[in-house]
Amino acid sequence: MASERRVRGDSTPGAGDTRARYRRILRFAGRNLAVIWWYELLLPRIGLAGVAERTRSKRMRRFAQRFHVLAVDLGGLMIKVGQFMSSRLDVLPPEITAELAGLQDEVPAVPFPAIRALAEAELGMPLERAYASIDEVPIAAASLGQAHRARLGPLDRADTGLDAVVVKVQRPGIDAIVDVDLAALRKVAGWLSHVRLVADRVNTHALVEEFAQTSLEEIDYLHEAANAERFAADFAADDRVAVPVIAWERTTRRVLTLEDVTAIKITDAAALAAAGIDPAEVAPVFAAVMFDQLFTNGFFHADPHPGNIFVTPAAAQATTGTEPASGGPAWKLTFIDFGMMGEVPPSTRRGLRKLLIAAASRDGKSLVDAVRDVGVLLPSADTAELERAMTQLFARFGGMGFAELREVDPREFREFATQFGDVVRSLPFQLPENFLLVIRAMSLTSGVCSALDPGFNLWDSIEPYATKLLRDERGNVVQDLAKQALETAGLAWRLPKRLDGLVTRLDEGSVVVTNPSLERRVARLERSARRAVSAAVFAGLLVAGAVLRADEVVLGTVLMVGSVVPLLHALLAGRWGR
Repeated sequence: MASERRVRGDSTPGAGDTRARYRRILRFAGRNLAVIWWYELLLPRIGLAGVAERTRSKRMRRFAQRFHVLAVDLGGLMIKVGQFMSSRLDVLPPEITAELAGLQDEVPAVPFPAIRALAEAELGMPLERAYASIDEVPIAAASLGQAHRARLGPLDRADTGLDAVVVKVQRPGIDAIVDVDLAALRKVAGWLSHVRLVADRVNTHALVEEFAQTSLEEIDYLHEAANAERFAADFAADDRVAVPVIAWERTTRRVLTLEDVTAIKITDAAALAAAGIDPAEVAPVFAAVMFDQLFTNGFFHADPHPGNIFVTPAAAQATTGTEPASGGPAWKLTFIDFGMMGEVPPSTRRGLRKLLIAAASRDGKSLVDAVRDVGVLLPSADTAELERAMTQLFARFGGMGFAELREVDPREFREFATQFGDVVRSLPFQLPENFLLVIRAMSLTSGVCSALDPGFNLWDSIEPYATKLLRDERGNVVQDLAKQALETAGLAWRLPKRLDGLVTRLDEGSVVVTNPSLERRVARLERSARRAVSAAVFAGLLVAGAVLRADEVVLGTVLMVGSVVPLLHALLAGRWGR
């Protein structure tokens, strides 16, 4: 509510601009929701589902293209929304995710005088005192901030051990823009929560709040700096990974100063080859490092796109005093930009480990069980069809690398994707907290690895890692067996008393057997039957009225007007019965 008040507050500087931005986002959302309502809700209810089906792919693609234009024009969180949607493979069609997958921070750089003013206000001193020098041309400009190269002064160099640094400065006014965008997104989420087609698939309020939390953390550079140090601590003894050092003396909520670790972009094959590094050797190391973050540490980089990972050769490491230990790799993976990080709770991490082991062993049933353990599937889900689909998936495509998958007939892919999608859409599922970021991280990891090595086979990295996890799991077997023995002993102790109570209730005739799932299905069938009868009555009255009206104007008109009642029942009974 506070954010919406700020949107409408005339006393806020630039209030007219914020109101116009707010209204533009809502107009875009309103128009597209109206289109969805017409094609996906109304037409199928009046027997024109075929029209909606034939035009769906084109409509989805047009929506994504228009949103792309809106996001680039407005900047701010709209670009983040596009990137966010592009990773929602679980609830959005491929026409949308594919169009938005390449959406980048396509915004112009902020003029340096505005950057200077904000940085000096944050640091409490002129830039000439804060830094020995600073480059006015940014090395990167994004929707939330931009980065400039600089050099620290003599005293700061002595304190930090750093010389060349990168200074990240927020875009002026980004706090107000984020506030406006989140207010608009919360309003749209409220609208969507009333659309059954959407509400049955995803909790829109929770989705927006998760996005809001991630976005607010991204514009807090103190939070990013703390994330960088935590990430560095996780890999402190790992020769494969490097992390830039934070210059805390020159860091605030809106200005972040950190070591300049610019090196070879991870997907720059020519530069890697020139440095004597084989890209095909980098891919499995990168995959293994990401697996460690997700399945072991539980704290992971959620935005590992190529611009956020460098490959630093040993020679470059030596200049900063971070040369690898004896026997270590001749290069390191250097991660930057820790604004978007994810955490995997221990319970979810255990489920993810089981999922990885099941995938590596091509076990469809175990994989479905692991998906349930992770919390994606609700306990009431009937997973028999999903298990069969996963078994077919492993039997046909299991173990194939990206190069091999390209050889498969596209028609076979489409046919399987249609069948598999129908099965998934029929199941009640939800996304656990932070699981969206897990999906995003794994999707980007897969993309980077395939860019490094077109013949890269993710299974080659999953299988040895899963084997290691399996060994770790077996190390806890004795502890698990002891726990199960105690639980069994407790059950055996309570069993006689529970049986005695059950017999007593049977004698009294007070035992009631219910099947909630069956009752719900019967109720749905009853509602469907009533709606079908109403639709038939509507059609009969309408046709009869039209026929009689030629001779009996009054009676024909009454019948046609009266047909509205069963029509309303046919259209709204499903909503009333929820």
